[in-house]
Amino acid sequence: MRSIVIHSSSGSYRYVLGRGAVRHARAELRKLDAAVPIFVLSSPRVWRATRGELRDLLRATSGGAARKPILFDDGEANKNMTAIEKLCRALVRAGADRRAVIVAIGGGVVGDVAGYAAASYLRGVRLVQVPTTVMAMADSAIGGKTGVNLPEGKNLVGAFYPPRLVLADVNLLRSLPPREFRSGLYEVVKCGVIGDAELFRYLERKFAAIAARKSDALEFALWRSAALKARVVSRDEKESGLREILNYGHTFAHALETVTRYRHFRHGEAVGWGMLCAAWLAVECGLLDADDADRIARVVASVGKLPAWPKVSAARLIAAMRADKKTRGGRLRFVLATRIGHAETVEDVPEIAVMRVLEWVPRFAELEARRER
Repeated sequence: MRSIVIHSSSGSYRYVLGRGAVRHARAELRKLDAAVPIFVLSSPRVWRATRGELRDLLRATSGGAARKPILFDDGEANKNMTAIEKLCRALVRAGADRRAVIVAIGGGVVGDVAGYAAASYLRGVRLVQVPTTVMAMADSAIGGKTGVNLPEGKNLVGAFYPPRLVLADVNLLRSLPPREFRSGLYEVVKCGVIGDAELFRYLERKFAAIAARKSDALEFALWRSAALKARVVSRDEKESGLREILNYGHTFAHALETVTRYRHFRHGEAVGWGMLCAAWLAVECGLLDADDADRIARVVASVGKLPAWPKVSAARLIAAMRADKKTRGGRLRFVLATRIGHAETVEDVPEIAVMRVLEWVPRFAELEARRER
């Protein structure tokens, strides 16, 4: 079992990673309070897959009566303000007061929605994250970003609300469907690109073992990704500077998700396309060597076949990017890698360069796929 201490403005908290981490859940929760009322928030799909290992969390640590989990649909299309209202009303009906601890069990959508509900309900109750996907273990459960989407864009309403504890049990990934598993690996690739050249080289050598869910290789990749995220958010909690590098590929990804109404891509898949676009945009801007862009493209391709690029114009995607929360005064800003293991925010990128990348990358990817066949 490994742990990291993550610092935030509201106090430090621990990220615990390892096989069997949830077996320590009750002991860890007791450290928050001697007798805390626990309210599990999850999705029907996740709860069916994990309840055997997590059933113990249904009982209050004081030994009270079993409490049913509060379940909600964790589809990206349902990550909205309506979900927040429904969850908060369910908490009222369940008798949650200010002593409550919300335990969010699931992937990125569950963590974002349950986290924002925890930040809002009674002006804030305690939150514990139990991530059940690669993406959540490597990225989204760490750092306190919570929020929901609007029709105009992704994650436009939310709060920075750090959890009191993150328990990442690699055993919970065994039941993860293959597409969900692969989707999360794109965030692991992202961590290597933006801030951990050693992790990136490991992915180049060991991706087959990680993709096969070999526990040692997978745990190492998750650990390095989580450690990078922890370092970044401890230094820049509110995304005033350094933390922006975690958005590598996301300006493109959020636009792709928005124009397809969150129904075509898993988030990680959109990030996979976004990293390809960001790599070649950096080459276009003279910031990244083409050989490094090729290395990024090869590792992205090793994750698996991405869903088809949507039949939308480059102009429409750029319009969606302008609604992104990273835009300043209508000007597009991108996180771009300048070498493997280092990335930075770049402003005033010529729109014509973005347009060329949006038109070229999907055609190039299609040609590469045909050549491989």
